[in-house]
Amino acid sequence: MSETTLLQTVFHTAVAGTTVLASALTLLCTYRILAGPTVPDRTVALDTVATNVVAIGLLHSLNTDRGFFVLVALVLATVGFITTVVVAKFLGEGAIVE
Repeated sequence: MSETTLLQTVFHTAVAGTTVLASALTLLCTYRILAGPTVPDRTVALDTVATNVVAIGLLHSLNTDRGFFVLVALVLATVGFITTVVVAKFLGEGAIVE
């Protein structure tokens, strides 16, 4: 086996393992969203799920060598950030728009 083939195999194995780990963590955070005792707990879990989905999208982009998934990950990260800010403002002030 050549050195390039070995490096590609190690790379794809590492990406697959990281994808499985991020997916498992996403499932755990989904449980926290459903069973969270308070709204802030659910908000943090939702933000973590959004971050994990972005990571999974980027890992898929690395694995398939397609740049489109990077754009999708950027859009998801932006939407997740805006959602977290809006929920935090609502919890802090009781209104989103003054």
